[in-house]
Amino acid sequence: MDISVIVPLYNEAESLPELQKWIERVMAQNGFSYEVIYVNDGSTDNSWEVIQQLAAENPAVKGVCFRRNYGKSPALDTGFRRAAGDVVITMDADLQDSPDEIPELYRMITEEKYDLVSGWKQKRYDPLSKTIPTKLFNATARKVSGIHNLHDFNCGLKAYRNKVVKHIEVYGDMHRYIPYLAKNAGFNRIGEKVVHHQARKYGKTKFGLDRFINGYLDLATLWFTGKFGKKPMHLFGLLGSLMFLIGLIAVVIVGALKLSAMYSGEHYRLVTDSPYFYIALTMMILGTQLFLCGFIGELVVRNSTRRNEYEIEEEI
Repeated sequence: MDISVIVPLYNEAESLPELQKWIERVMAQNGFSYEVIYVNDGSTDNSWEVIQQLAAENPAVKGVCFRRNYGKSPALDTGFRRAAGDVVITMDADLQDSPDEIPELYRMITEEKYDLVSGWKQKRYDPLSKTIPTKLFNATARKVSGIHNLHDFNCGLKAYRNKVVKHIEVYGDMHRYIPYLAKNAGFNRIGEKVVHHQARKYGKTKFGLDRFINGYLDLATLWFTGKFGKKPMHLFGLLGSLMFLIGLIAVVIVGALKLSAMYSGEHYRLVTDSPYFYIALTMMILGTQLFLCGFIGELVVRNSTRRNEYEIEEEI
């Protein structure tokens, strides 16, 4: 099979028939063998009924229906597990991503040998309240990830070699950083394509400004897990050892100053009267705790076996 198209969605019943016809037209014009996997993320409208109807009309249509709303990352991860095409295309269901981009994305993967190609919505039809934070967010993501050629990490329109989606784990809200996840998994040929961005035709956006705050927190998490996820002792052990050493040196200095004052006959205070003694003691305790955190982290090393298990009500 040439292409798997994965479409995560939440309350997009109005746009699905038009999107499906558009995808079918593009696939027929280019002679692609394909499948379309719709992942219904707990929609409260009749999106699942529409998907069932589309599947009855076209055997290439498949669907997964979550029992409740989990988010875009779980929907994508579920679609990735089921994708059988040589090239996997992801796009949003709101008709803002154009299926006409699929042939060129497919060519870049198969002929130019990219592992991943991310869309760049150079001209956007979004309000300034969304575009300005997006630019700041992408600048930070480029700096932290080291992927300097991407302008739009969060674009929903992306293409992957099948091997890439089978070797990355998309959880929480990490869909924003799939290129970073791919890089951490050893897939370094990451490209970008300017894609057409269309104004939303039906409904309203499902994302609020809180996604930018969460985005930075997720980026910090991904940086930490990518750098220290397999070796947490390298961070916690180092910080703990430094703090303990500084505290120990401070205690020794406080004690030496008291002994010096005692043997010289000068007036001296009790060690416990000095605030520096308590600061040093606190440093030693915190250092010990950080060191132990490193040991615990080494034992855990992100082994949550149920992190990507979701309640699926029905599947086509």
